[in-house]
Amino acid sequence: MVDVTVGQLAEKVNLPADHLLKLMQQAGLPHERNEDIVSDEQKTQFLSFVQRRQHTDRPTEQKKITVRRRNVSTLRTGKGGRGAAVKVETRRKKIYVARPPAGQPDEAGRAAGEASAAPTQAQLEAERIRSEDLQRKEAEEEVRRQEAKRKEEAEERRRAEEAALAEAQAKAEAEARDAAEQRAKASPDEVARAAAESAAKAQAAARAAESGNRRAPGRAGARHRDRMSREDDFGDGRTRRRELSLKQESRRSKRRHLSVQKQGGEFEKPQEFIAREVEISGMVTVGELAQRMSIKAGEAIKALMGMGVMATINQPLDQDTAILLVEELGHKAKVVAEDEVEQHLRESLQVEGESQPRAPVVTVMGHVDHGKTSLLDHIRHTRVVAGEAGGITQHIGAYHVNTEHGDITFIDTPGHAAFSAMRARGARSTDVVVLVVAADDGVMPQTEEAVNHSRAADVPMVVAVNKMDLDGADPERVRNELAALGVTPEDWGGTTQFVNVSAETGEGIDALLEAVLLQAELMELTAVPSAPGKGVVIESRVDRGRGPVATLLVQNGTLNQGDVIIAGECYGRVRALANERGETVKEAAPSTPVEMLGLNGTPEAGDEFSAVTGERQAREVADFRAGRSQAQRHASQKAASLESMFANLGQGEKRVLKVILKADVRGSLEAVTRACADIGNDEVSVNILASGVGGITESDANMALTYGASIFGFNTRADRTAKAMIERESIDLRYYSVIYELLDDIKAILEGMLAPEVREEILGMAEVREVFHSPRFGQIAGCMVVDGAVARNKMIRVLRDNIVIFEGELESLRRVKDDVNEVRNGLECGIGVRNYNDVRAGDLIEVFEAREVARVLDGGDARG
Repeated sequence: MVDVTVGQLAEKVNLPADHLLKLMQQAGLPHERNEDIVSDEQKTQFLSFVQRRQHTDRPTEQKKITVRRRNVSTLRTGKGGRGAAVKVETRRKKIYVARPPAGQPDEAGRAAGEASAAPTQAQLEAERIRSEDLQRKEAEEEVRRQEAKRKEEAEERRRAEEAALAEAQAKAEAEARDAAEQRAKASPDEVARAAAESAAKAQAAARAAESGNRRAPGRAGARHRDRMSREDDFGDGRTRRRELSLKQESRRSKRRHLSVQKQGGEFEKPQEFIAREVEISGMVTVGELAQRMSIKAGEAIKALMGMGVMATINQPLDQDTAILLVEELGHKAKVVAEDEVEQHLRESLQVEGESQPRAPVVTVMGHVDHGKTSLLDHIRHTRVVAGEAGGITQHIGAYHVNTEHGDITFIDTPGHAAFSAMRARGARSTDVVVLVVAADDGVMPQTEEAVNHSRAADVPMVVAVNKMDLDGADPERVRNELAALGVTPEDWGGTTQFVNVSAETGEGIDALLEAVLLQAELMELTAVPSAPGKGVVIESRVDRGRGPVATLLVQNGTLNQGDVIIAGECYGRVRALANERGETVKEAAPSTPVEMLGLNGTPEAGDEFSAVTGERQAREVADFRAGRSQAQRHASQKAASLESMFANLGQGEKRVLKVILKADVRGSLEAVTRACADIGNDEVSVNILASGVGGITESDANMALTYGASIFGFNTRADRTAKAMIERESIDLRYYSVIYELLDDIKAILEGMLAPEVREEILGMAEVREVFHSPRFGQIAGCMVVDGAVARNKMIRVLRDNIVIFEGELESLRRVKDDVNEVRNGLECGIGVRNYNDVRAGDLIEVFEAREVARVLDGGDARG
């Protein structure tokens, strides 16, 4: 309430200002003018005075009648009245006062009436003012209560969130402690897996606690609003009116504070241009380049059109055009090498540390069946050759041998002609080559090839003349034949050591080992054991229970269990290491062959491997190598298809043998694939639709059924589901354990697909002496058989002046008047030629027969 003047108060109570001043002076108030201010306390004092005077002056209290009215209506909110319905209650109150009696004669009674009327109006005004003041105070108190409750709820929510977060952190710390205790006992793979699971659980618990705390205050607020709507603090039904006001205020505040928060990942166009540094390496498509510049592909295409280049989103651009486009759009081009990932890998593989002597790596090479594996069996005191199919080695075997003379790592390579690539890899990954030559057989084709591989790899050679225990052994013949190839013995003035040995009796084995170690000592072989492991993949295969298994030869550094390695296009963490005896080891020192588990695939035999810092780097290098090899394969296939298309123009359709090939190890698969590519000619060839390491699966059978292919398994078998499908669909399935048997069968199949060769054999020659005309047969040639014999229903040629003028069939043959089947040399006969009537005297009739002869592919025996 605000203070008013005396004049304003007189207008409100409908009294003259002078009369009100007199009454106020009687009440003891100091007001003398109309402009004096009347405070709330003075109003209360004046009202009390008037009430006392009314009770003392009036003999009887005046009668009053109060009338109250209440009206309830419904109001709809929203535009067009389609919103929520709100109940509105209207209250009205009127007070009626009885007038004085009509017969009051004197002035004193009228003055008393005026005096009594004036206090009544002042009393009403005072009550109205007091009621408004009380309502205002109660509304302020309600607002304060609501604000205090909101603060209390916010504080409770904050405490709950802190408690949930602390609980989640404590739980995460407890799990981390448990994981740390298990980490000391578990393998590196299990450690990484457990850490990832614990972190994920902690994040999930924190998110759940946060979301639960967000939902709980909402439910508490709803219960509070329901309770407030049921309570009536005023006792006169005015709670509903206050609730309506609060709800409308809440709706207005919600509209006023409504905002949209951007979630992560939404694109917001920058207000200013951002110049970016764009890396360009070799060919790049328009879409990829636009993505690197963070613009739409349409803008890049538009800029290219402005430069005079018409391109699509998937069209590749060369490096120069890409640089011009980047600079045209205001960015900075950075030229990087295509193999930048490989360069980073090479930089990270710098070997640092102290070099120490290491054992030599020796590759045993030679012709098939010259005793290479038997020689190693005697050195290792094993019987490996007994387990080889056909008695020949078909895999690369690596062994670490502890001899009395020192440690040596041997690599046994196959001698069959199909395994040329294996021998080449063995020569590249070795320090010394031991060339095994049978004393009774001498130098053979694969012996000469092994010499060439050794020279190409610049590896010293030691010749072991084997089978000296046989009667037909002739070591001098071996020396002469090798000298013709440029391999001169030391006792002949050369540099190559020759040692006569026998794998059966053990003769000369110690001398051979001494020669190998002497050669290695001259080479001063060293390695850095403290460096990360690095070497070459000897062999790889898929084991049914263990997955991909790779045989590795560590050439430098130490390979430890738990290391992350990259091998060709495959990568993985070393889960387990085993030596050649199958014993589990924790590490592999330099010049040590081991079997490794943990790769995501089977790398190619001969691929280099190296330990890297982490799986991310290994994955990047593997993906880069896989993409590069895929691009090279696509390019070679495209070039081959174009060449074959032009080469086959004007020729007949080429017959192709479709094969699905599965082998036990990667090296054998490579050898069979190369050998199949060499079989065939311009008419027939082998097309290997799919190849892989491991057993024959149902997917292989489905592919063979779809494309009409045959399945060849080399030391592999089909599983149960694949076997059932192969039998049901009658798919051609063949198993092999010796490589030359497989190649012989493929060659026989291709020879059967060749079109047969037509060969002509001349049976006889007849000379025409006279020509007769018969009404039944037409023209008849009277002939004398001058060579061979003339037979009925054979093919003939008519020659005039030694030039073929007609080729057809002999229709009739007569001797005197009888039909005969054959007329021999020196006899006369009559010959009727079908569909030809121009035979003259002096012509020669040549009788011949055409025969089909099966053709044979060139290349000789597949046994090599």
